[in-house]
Amino acid sequence: MGRTRTYQWEDPAILAEAAGRMAGIDFLRELQAGRLPGPPINYSIDFALDEVEPGRAVFSLTPGEEHYNPIGSVHGGIFATLLDSAAGCAVQSMLPQGMAYTSLDLTVKFLRRITVETGTVRAIGTVVNKGRQTALAQAQLFDAKDRLLAHATSSCMLFPVPSAQR
Repeated sequence: MGRTRTYQWEDPAILAEAAGRMAGIDFLRELQAGRLPGPPINYSIDFALDEVEPGRAVFSLTPGEEHYNPIGSVHGGIFATLLDSAAGCAVQSMLPQGMAYTSLDLTVKFLRRITVETGTVRAIGTVVNKGRQTALAQAQLFDAKDRLLAHATSSCMLFPVPSAQR
């Protein structure tokens, strides 16, 4: 008998509009508090934004079988998604209203295997350097015993939000 999982999400245009009219930290705090709907990726992978402060964002995920690759452990793309989200949102938390970012690259180093037995993991993203046009962030993925599972760095391009979104 196959296993199933269902989920639903809200229109992502709601988030894009809100992001364009708020400072990054305010937008992320509204997401964290549930006053804005989560982005569709949060529901498909089932991870959450747990903490946000200027220059720092923390996401968590409890691994499930739905995250597995063919060799019986959590797929590296799940690691990368958590790390990319943590690093990117750390950058977003420092942006004023009217500014946005996009990731230019993501370099991930996988250090330990993750399975359902690993338990909840958390990705902690921090800004290393923020300039006018680019930012450098890093993120680290830890288990409940504070063992480092993966590490990533990300360069982000900063740009003005198109006026139609403000």
